[in-house]
Amino acid sequence: MAAGQRPVLALDIGGTKLAVAVVTEDGRTHAYLIEPTRREEGPGAVIGRLFAMGQRAIEDAALGPVAAVGISCGGPLDAVSGVLLSPLHLPGWIGVPIVDMAQAEFGVPAVLENDATAAVLAEHRYGIARGADVALYLTISTGVGGGAIMHGRLHRGAAGNGGEFGHIMVRPGGRLCMCGRFGCLEGYASGTSIAVRATEAVAASDGSSALAALPTIRGEDVSAAARAGDPVAVAVWEETVAVLGQAITDLVNTFEPNVVVLGGGVTRSGNQLLDPVRAVVRRDAMPPAAAAARVELAALGDEVCVVGAAALAFDRISESADV
Repeated sequence: MAAGQRPVLALDIGGTKLAVAVVTEDGRTHAYLIEPTRREEGPGAVIGRLFAMGQRAIEDAALGPVAAVGISCGGPLDAVSGVLLSPLHLPGWIGVPIVDMAQAEFGVPAVLENDATAAVLAEHRYGIARGADVALYLTISTGVGGGAIMHGRLHRGAAGNGGEFGHIMVRPGGRLCMCGRFGCLEGYASGTSIAVRATEAVAASDGSSALAALPTIRGEDVSAAARAGDPVAVAVWEETVAVLGQAITDLVNTFEPNVVVLGGGVTRSGNQLLDPVRAVVRRDAMPPAAAAARVELAALGDEVCVVGAAALAFDRISESADV
């Protein structure tokens, strides 16, 4: 930590889990805490627990008071006004003024950003995309989000919600997505979709799949069963990586990135996901983009969104100091 620079508090609001940490300017996390989101409780209860986790992290880190709060969450959101408009992974969260709430709770400035946008900044500043001129990030978790660095700078789009790579159309007229359209990438590659498609496949099978014995099928159950050669799981997994590879190929052809970074819970499957996706991109992307673009797993792992939220908070401090 630079002399005199106070750390920041980072909060990440996911559809499955809440994560918080105190982060120093070198990108290191301290007192990293996670809890289930339990989104069915509604925004008031969830945010109350999130802020309590933040206070606990500040105390546990023992680095003194924080200078700012960075918040990452899936969109749609309004980063300028600090409001969660209607996040797809948090049904019923409409117009939540999360920045004002955080500033009142912690008594310091706060900043809000899309979680995947925060993640691409984290990987560009501290991780596998460091120094890249053009970098893309896909978070593959409860949903599928995206973020981009263009010519060394964050890409936010005209209204601040650019980079929604999870809503690229991959199967016109296909599965219903949480956004209301049919056939989005999120409807085929997210952990939620993997679990739902496997559950449907088991119901339509002869019952011999190992997944049939589980009371509830999760995405990680499908990847594990696919590794073991379970035919139902293999079919679901092969569709997942094929569709993801096709979407990334289109992104590579469109943006010619130096690197495409994959993060989120589904990527805990490691090379089981990465190798076939890379193979599709190498086979189908147009030269010279195919040769130039690396496809990599996030170096910061599960902490990528909190580190990104912290990076944005440090940027806000720096901008305020320059005024």
